[in-house]
Amino acid sequence: MASWHKKLPMIAVAVVAIGAGVVLLLPHSGSGQAVAERVVYVAAIEPKGGVTVDKEPFPVGELPKGGGYVKKAPDPATGRWEVSAYQWSPATIVVRQGDLVTLEIIGINGAKHTGYIDRYHPNEFVVKRGEITRVQFTADTPGLFKIHCKEHEPTMEGYLVVLPR
Repeated sequence: MASWHKKLPMIAVAVVAIGAGVVLLLPHSGSGQAVAERVVYVAAIEPKGGVTVDKEPFPVGELPKGGGYVKKAPDPATGRWEVSAYQWSPATIVVRQGDLVTLEIIGINGAKHTGYIDRYHPNEFVVKRGEITRVQFTADTPGLFKIHCKEHEPTMEGYLVVLPR
């Protein structure tokens, strides 16, 4: 059962990519299409949840290492504890082969995110809170490529899906 749960995110990404591919390919069935310039707006976010210990006890189990999950112990004065996870939003970006892609990434939460994209942007880029970082590349190879954040593994990862033209 554990291996099925590990494969579920990849299966979900594949289903989304196939569905997006069908939607994108239907209106563009002709050949000789012009290369598209795509700008995708991305945010570095940290969804949070919190509660007081009188409503829910503080969980004692360890979270995975890497900085992506954050659990804050109860505040002595209020009893409030919090949990959060860093993410790219959107986590899946779908483009077509040949597209000139610009990612405009704004830092919302977290002081710094050192990112890179397998195959397309192996050199690190840095996203800081309140600033926009632009990452540009030509999507020349179809496939599924991981988008990483070194400071916030394992939760702050996304996928670039490049559909064949």
